[in-house]
Amino acid sequence: KDALHFILTGGTIDSFYDGAIDTVKPYSKSILPSYIKNLKLYQKTIFTQVCMKDSRNINTKDRQKIAQVISRSPQEKFIITHGTYTMPDTARFIEAHLKRKKPKIVFTGSMVPLAAFSNSDAAFNLGYSIAKISHLRPGVYVCMNGRIFKPLEIQKLIGEGRFASIFQE
Repeated sequence: KDALHFILTGGTIDSFYDGAIDTVKPYSKSILPSYIKNLKLYQKTIFTQVCMKDSRNINTKDRQKIAQVISRSPQEKFIITHGTYTMPDTARFIEAHLKRKKPKIVFTGSMVPLAAFSNSDAAFNLGYSIAKISHLRPGVYVCMNGRIFKPLEIQKLIGEGRFASIFQE
Protein backbone atom coordinates (compact mmCIF):
# COMPACT_ATOMS: atom_id res chain seq x y z
CA LYS A 1 0.00 0.00 0.00
CA ASP A 2 2.99 2.33 0.27
CA ALA A 3 3.97 2.25 -3.39
CA LEU A 4 3.31 5.15 -5.73
CA HIS A 5 1.19 3.81 -8.58
CA PHE A 6 1.67 5.59 -11.93
CA ILE A 7 -1.11 5.21 -14.48
CA LEU A 8 0.10 6.11 -17.97
CA THR A 9 -2.19 7.28 -20.78
CA GLY A 10 0.12 9.02 -23.26
CA GLY A 11 -0.29 12.71 -24.00
CA THR A 12 2.44 15.21 -24.79
CA ILE A 13 4.49 14.26 -21.72
CA ASP A 14 5.04 10.81 -23.24
CA SER A 15 5.39 11.87 -26.91
CA PHE A 16 7.97 12.56 -29.59
CA TYR A 17 8.04 15.11 -32.39
CA ASP A 18 7.01 13.53 -35.70
CA GLY A 19 8.23 15.74 -38.56
CA ALA A 20 6.06 13.90 -41.10
CA ILE A 21 2.92 15.19 -39.40
CA ASP A 22 4.55 18.31 -37.87
CA THR A 23 3.32 17.62 -34.35
CA VAL A 24 3.95 15.40 -31.36
CA LYS A 25 2.76 11.82 -31.27
CA PRO A 26 2.63 9.49 -28.23
CA TYR A 27 5.15 6.67 -28.09
CA SER A 28 3.68 3.18 -28.46
CA LYS A 29 5.24 2.29 -25.09
CA SER A 30 5.71 4.79 -22.27
CA ILE A 31 9.19 6.15 -21.53
CA LEU A 32 8.12 7.29 -18.06
CA PRO A 33 8.92 4.06 -16.14
CA SER A 34 12.60 4.25 -17.10
CA TYR A 35 12.69 8.00 -16.42
CA ILE A 36 11.13 7.58 -12.95
CA LYS A 37 13.38 4.59 -12.13
CA ASN A 38 16.44 6.70 -12.98
CA LEU A 39 15.37 9.20 -10.30
CA LYS A 40 16.21 6.55 -7.67
CA LEU A 41 13.19 7.46 -5.54
CA TYR A 42 13.05 5.99 -2.06
CA GLN A 43 9.39 5.18 -2.55
CA LYS A 44 8.51 2.00 -4.44
CA THR A 45 6.84 2.66 -7.79
CA ILE A 46 4.36 0.66 -9.86
CA PHE A 47 3.42 1.42 -13.48
CA THR A 48 0.27 0.57 -15.42
CA GLN A 49 -0.03 1.65 -19.03
CA VAL A 50 -3.73 2.03 -19.84
CA CYS A 51 -3.26 3.51 -23.32
CA MET A 52 -0.91 5.75 -25.28
CA LYS A 53 -3.10 8.41 -26.87
CA ASP A 54 -3.33 12.09 -27.57
CA SER A 55 -5.83 13.15 -24.92
CA ARG A 56 -8.25 14.35 -27.60
CA ASN A 57 -8.65 10.65 -28.43
CA ILE A 58 -9.25 9.51 -24.82
CA ASN A 59 -12.77 8.12 -24.58
CA THR A 60 -15.17 6.81 -21.95
CA LYS A 61 -13.74 3.27 -22.22
CA ASP A 62 -10.26 4.61 -21.47
CA ARG A 63 -11.59 6.57 -18.49
CA GLN A 64 -13.38 3.47 -17.21
CA LYS A 65 -10.11 1.50 -17.51
CA ILE A 66 -8.33 4.15 -15.41
CA ALA A 67 -11.07 3.90 -12.77
CA GLN A 68 -10.77 0.08 -12.83
CA VAL A 69 -7.01 0.19 -12.29
CA ILE A 70 -7.51 2.46 -9.28
CA SER A 71 -10.34 0.33 -7.90
CA ARG A 72 -8.34 -2.90 -8.19
CA SER A 73 -5.05 -1.55 -6.88
CA PRO A 74 -4.24 -1.83 -3.17
CA GLN A 75 -2.21 1.39 -3.40
CA GLU A 76 -3.37 4.68 -1.88
CA LYS A 77 -1.36 7.11 -4.07
CA PHE A 78 -1.77 7.43 -7.83
CA ILE A 79 -0.17 9.74 -10.37
CA ILE A 80 -1.92 9.69 -13.73
CA THR A 81 0.01 11.09 -16.67
CA HIS A 82 -2.39 12.47 -19.24
CA GLY A 83 -2.55 14.84 -22.19
CA THR A 84 -3.52 18.38 -21.32
CA TYR A 85 -6.44 18.92 -23.71
CA THR A 86 -8.85 16.62 -21.86
CA MET A 87 -7.06 16.18 -18.54
CA PRO A 88 -9.76 18.17 -16.68
CA ASP A 89 -12.49 16.00 -18.27
CA THR A 90 -10.83 12.75 -17.19
CA ALA A 91 -10.13 14.10 -13.69
CA ARG A 92 -13.82 15.04 -13.34
CA PHE A 93 -14.86 11.60 -14.65
CA ILE A 94 -12.64 9.80 -12.13
CA GLU A 95 -13.85 12.02 -9.29
CA ALA A 96 -17.49 11.29 -10.22
CA HIS A 97 -17.13 7.54 -10.84
CA LEU A 98 -14.56 6.34 -8.34
CA LYS A 99 -15.99 4.10 -5.66
CA ARG A 100 -12.92 4.14 -3.40
CA LYS A 101 -12.79 7.13 -1.06
CA LYS A 102 -9.29 6.88 0.45
CA PRO A 103 -6.90 7.22 -2.48
CA LYS A 104 -4.98 10.33 -3.40
CA ILE A 105 -5.07 10.77 -7.17
CA VAL A 106 -2.99 13.35 -9.01
CA PHE A 107 -3.21 14.06 -12.72
CA THR A 108 -0.21 15.65 -14.41
CA GLY A 109 1.24 16.11 -17.87
CA SER A 110 3.11 18.70 -19.88
CA MET A 111 2.85 21.17 -22.71
CA VAL A 112 6.21 20.00 -24.13
CA PRO A 113 7.40 16.35 -24.39
CA LEU A 114 9.71 15.02 -21.65
CA ALA A 115 12.34 13.60 -24.01
CA ALA A 116 14.56 15.64 -26.35
CA PHE A 117 13.26 19.09 -25.37
CA SER A 118 15.37 21.16 -22.98
CA ASN A 119 12.52 23.58 -22.26
CA SER A 120 10.01 20.90 -21.28
CA ASP A 121 7.81 21.42 -18.25
CA ALA A 122 7.40 17.63 -17.91
CA ALA A 123 10.16 16.94 -15.37
CA PHE A 124 9.00 19.79 -13.14
CA ASN A 125 5.35 18.70 -13.27
CA LEU A 126 6.28 15.10 -12.45
CA GLY A 127 8.56 16.13 -9.57
CA TYR A 128 5.99 18.55 -8.20
CA SER A 129 3.32 15.83 -8.29
CA ILE A 130 5.58 13.28 -6.58
CA ALA A 131 6.52 15.81 -3.88
CA LYS A 132 2.95 16.97 -3.22
CA ILE A 133 0.98 13.71 -3.28
CA SER A 134 2.03 12.67 0.24
CA HIS A 135 0.76 15.97 1.65
CA LEU A 136 -2.67 15.94 0.02
CA ARG A 137 -5.89 14.71 1.55
CA PRO A 138 -7.65 11.84 -0.21
CA GLY A 139 -9.27 13.02 -3.42
CA VAL A 140 -8.63 13.86 -7.06
CA TYR A 141 -6.28 16.69 -8.04
CA VAL A 142 -4.50 18.14 -11.04
CA CYS A 143 -0.90 19.31 -10.51
CA MET A 144 0.33 21.59 -13.26
CA ASN A 145 2.45 24.73 -13.44
CA GLY A 146 3.41 24.60 -9.76
CA ARG A 147 -0.20 24.58 -8.53
CA ILE A 148 -2.70 22.06 -7.27
CA PHE A 149 -6.20 22.29 -8.70
CA LYS A 150 -9.45 20.47 -8.04
CA PRO A 151 -11.08 18.97 -11.15
CA LEU A 152 -14.13 21.24 -11.09
CA GLU A 153 -12.08 24.45 -11.06
CA ILE A 154 -9.40 23.81 -13.66
CA GLN A 155 -9.22 25.17 -17.18
CA LYS A 156 -6.50 25.09 -19.81
CA LEU A 157 -5.42 28.48 -21.09
CA ILE A 158 -4.17 27.44 -24.51
CA GLY A 159 -2.83 30.90 -25.42
CA GLU A 160 -0.77 31.03 -22.22
CA GLY A 161 0.34 27.39 -22.28
CA ARG A 162 -0.77 26.73 -18.71
CA PHE A 163 -3.68 25.87 -16.46
CA ALA A 164 -5.63 28.18 -14.16
CA SER A 165 -8.56 28.14 -11.79
CA ILE A 166 -11.90 29.37 -13.08
CA PHE A 167 -12.36 31.01 -9.67
CA GLN A 168 -9.37 33.35 -9.97
CA GLU A 169 -8.58 36.18 -12.34
